[in-house]
Amino acid sequence: MTPDAVVVGQLARDLVLLVDDMPDAGGAADVRLRREMLGGKGANQAVALAQLGMFPALVAVCGTDPAGDELLAQAHRDGVDVSMVARRSGAPTGLIVEALDGAGHWRYLQHLPEPMLLTAADVDRAAGRLRAAGAVLVQLQQPPAATLAAARHGRAGGALVVLDGVPGDDEREALLATADVLRVDEQEARLLTGSPGDDPDRLRAAARELLAAGPGLVVLGLADGNLFVWRNPRWGAGDLLLPLTDEKVVDTTGAGDAFTAALAVTLLRGEPVEVAARYAVAAAGVTVRHPGGRPDLRDKELRERLG
Repeated sequence: MTPDAVVVGQLARDLVLLVDDMPDAGGAADVRLRREMLGGKGANQAVALAQLGMFPALVAVCGTDPAGDELLAQAHRDGVDVSMVARRSGAPTGLIVEALDGAGHWRYLQHLPEPMLLTAADVDRAAGRLRAAGAVLVQLQQPPAATLAAARHGRAGGALVVLDGVPGDDEREALLATADVLRVDEQEARLLTGSPGDDPDRLRAAARELLAAGPGLVVLGLADGNLFVWRNPRWGAGDLLLPLTDEKVVDTTGAGDAFTAALAVTLLRGEPVEVAARYAVAAAGVTVRHPGGRPDLRDKELRERLG
């Protein structure tokens, strides 16, 4: 069965520890909640796509250890095609420990050995899936050779190519030329544009410069919202500034992954950018309500939030 969308990115074991107050160095604290789950940005986005009615495939790396076995089994149960996940011996599957305090502030401890990162060869082995998919979501936190290969395969097959993150200087021009959508969070927007996260006018100008490099839609995170700027024959032209939802924030981890997946789903289904934007913001809002990055999305609930 051909996947509707392919996600190229990270697969890891997530361990979330909720602590009311973080101890100082040399201190200790009781953990109020512990959750262990399938995680990593790639897996989170693939699961979100499945929850929203897509059949996704994941291109990622894990070890040959029991943790890798468990994560692949969970992804399969979640409806994700994991046949293109590379397995490497000699290094443990990636681990991300999130220490979350009662105020919603997180600290990450990551063990992501180099063998757990994608190579261009890993991506090329999935070329058939990437060229047949309706959408290809590429996380730019992976090595540049792998991300550029994924984006080019998606472009060659006519997929909706969604880049998530900041393109590196050396491959920026080539990556942007392949993209339909570029999405960055608030910190990444400052890094990419040099504009502060509280100046929408400067970000609009920066977004239009990015549009000229290839994408039809650029989404830039702000301190209190997201700016959508678009221009291409498929979607027309416009811009939209949407505030964050007013949900009580438990944990922002995973909100961006839910956002990106929801945006891709709606655009792939041919919905207007304005609808896709609100749907994506709603997905992020739902995700901040619980600890950990694993999504819990339902199309009906998100539609109801569109108003």
